[in-house]
Amino acid sequence: THANSNRTKPIQQAVCDRGYVGVKEVLGATIILPKKALKRDNRYQRDKKRKLCKRRAAIEPIIGHLKSDFRLSRNLLKGQVGDEINVLMAACAWNLSLFWKKVGLCMVRSRYFFYYTQ
Repeated sequence: THANSNRTKPIQQAVCDRGYVGVKEVLGATIILPKKALKRDNRYQRDKKRKLCKRRAAIEPIIGHLKSDFRLSRNLLKGQVGDEINVLMAACAWNLSLFWKKVGLCMVRSRYFFYYTQ
Protein backbone atom coordinates (compact mmCIF):
# COMPACT_ATOMS: atom_id res chain seq x y z
CA THR A 1 0.00 0.00 0.00
CA HIS A 2 2.88 2.40 0.74
CA ALA A 3 4.48 1.80 -2.66
CA ASN A 4 1.13 2.11 -4.46
CA SER A 5 0.33 5.44 -2.77
CA ASN A 6 3.11 7.19 -4.74
CA ARG A 7 2.09 5.79 -8.13
CA THR A 8 -0.72 6.47 -10.58
CA LYS A 9 -1.05 2.81 -11.64
CA PRO A 10 -0.84 -0.05 -9.13
CA ILE A 11 2.16 -2.37 -9.12
CA GLN A 12 1.52 -5.43 -11.31
CA GLN A 13 4.74 -7.45 -10.87
CA ALA A 14 7.23 -7.70 -8.04
CA VAL A 15 10.60 -9.45 -8.26
CA CYS A 16 11.35 -10.93 -4.82
CA ASP A 17 13.95 -13.15 -3.22
CA ARG A 18 13.49 -16.77 -2.22
CA GLY A 19 11.83 -15.79 1.05
CA TYR A 20 8.60 -15.51 -0.93
CA VAL A 21 8.57 -19.16 -2.04
CA GLY A 22 4.98 -20.37 -2.00
CA VAL A 23 3.46 -16.91 -2.41
CA LYS A 24 1.92 -16.22 -5.80
CA GLU A 25 0.37 -12.78 -5.26
CA VAL A 26 0.64 -9.91 -2.76
CA LEU A 27 -1.86 -7.02 -2.86
CA GLY A 28 -2.69 -7.72 -6.50
CA ALA A 29 0.95 -7.90 -7.64
CA THR A 30 2.23 -11.17 -9.06
CA ILE A 31 5.45 -12.40 -7.46
CA ILE A 32 8.39 -13.32 -9.71
CA LEU A 33 11.09 -15.47 -8.12
CA PRO A 34 14.57 -16.20 -9.48
CA LYS A 35 14.38 -19.87 -10.40
CA LYS A 36 15.44 -22.24 -13.13
CA ALA A 37 13.76 -21.63 -16.48
CA LEU A 38 10.88 -23.89 -17.43
CA LYS A 39 11.22 -26.22 -20.40
CA ARG A 40 8.19 -24.70 -22.10
CA ASP A 41 9.60 -21.14 -21.89
CA ASN A 42 10.92 -19.82 -25.16
CA ARG A 43 14.13 -17.79 -25.35
CA TYR A 44 12.33 -14.45 -25.08
CA GLN A 45 10.58 -15.45 -21.83
CA ARG A 46 13.82 -16.82 -20.33
CA ASP A 47 15.76 -13.69 -21.20
CA LYS A 48 12.98 -11.46 -19.86
CA LYS A 49 12.91 -13.27 -16.49
CA ARG A 50 16.71 -13.27 -16.31
CA LYS A 51 16.82 -9.54 -17.03
CA LEU A 52 14.29 -8.80 -14.28
CA CYS A 53 16.22 -10.83 -11.72
CA LYS A 54 19.56 -9.28 -12.74
CA ARG A 55 18.03 -5.84 -12.36
CA ARG A 56 16.95 -6.65 -8.82
CA ALA A 57 20.38 -8.04 -8.01
CA ALA A 58 21.94 -4.80 -9.26
CA ILE A 59 19.68 -2.65 -7.06
CA GLU A 60 20.27 -4.55 -3.80
CA PRO A 61 23.86 -3.29 -3.19
CA ILE A 62 22.76 0.29 -3.87
CA ILE A 63 20.04 -0.02 -1.23
CA GLY A 64 22.60 -1.43 1.19
CA HIS A 65 24.95 1.51 0.57
CA LEU A 66 22.11 3.98 1.05
CA LYS A 67 21.23 2.34 4.35
CA SER A 68 24.77 2.26 5.70
CA ASP A 69 26.49 5.30 4.15
CA PHE A 70 23.62 7.78 3.98
CA ARG A 71 21.79 6.84 7.19
CA LEU A 72 18.70 5.49 5.49
CA SER A 73 18.40 2.66 7.99
CA ARG A 74 16.99 5.02 10.61
CA ASN A 75 14.36 7.67 9.97
CA LEU A 76 13.79 10.43 12.51
CA LEU A 77 11.24 12.34 10.43
CA LYS A 78 7.53 11.91 11.11
CA GLY A 79 4.96 10.21 8.89
CA GLN A 80 4.86 9.37 5.21
CA VAL A 81 6.09 12.85 4.25
CA GLY A 82 9.09 12.33 6.53
CA ASP A 83 9.79 8.98 4.84
CA GLU A 84 9.68 10.64 1.43
CA ILE A 85 11.97 13.48 2.53
CA ASN A 86 14.45 11.03 4.04
CA VAL A 87 14.61 8.92 0.88
CA LEU A 88 14.92 11.97 -1.39
CA MET A 89 17.76 13.39 0.69
CA ALA A 90 19.61 10.06 0.64
CA ALA A 91 19.08 9.74 -3.13
CA CYS A 92 20.37 13.29 -3.68
CA ALA A 93 23.46 12.54 -1.59
CA TRP A 94 24.04 9.34 -3.59
CA ASN A 95 23.70 11.19 -6.92
CA LEU A 96 26.01 13.98 -5.72
CA SER A 97 28.66 11.49 -4.70
CA LEU A 98 28.45 9.82 -8.13
CA PHE A 99 28.68 13.23 -9.82
CA TRP A 100 31.70 14.21 -7.72
CA LYS A 101 33.45 10.97 -8.62
CA LYS A 102 32.78 11.59 -12.30
CA VAL A 103 33.99 15.21 -12.15
CA GLY A 104 37.08 14.35 -10.13
CA LEU A 105 36.18 15.91 -6.80
CA CYS A 106 36.39 13.96 -3.59
CA MET A 107 34.88 14.80 -0.22
CA VAL A 108 36.68 13.74 2.91
CA ARG A 109 34.14 12.91 5.59
CA SER A 110 36.31 13.76 8.58
CA ARG A 111 37.09 17.28 7.33
CA TYR A 112 34.85 19.75 5.55
CA PHE A 113 36.77 20.49 2.37
CA PHE A 114 37.01 19.38 -1.21
CA TYR A 115 40.10 18.66 -3.27
CA TYR A 116 40.89 17.73 -6.83
CA THR A 117 42.00 14.17 -7.42
CA GLN A 118 43.59 14.89 -10.80
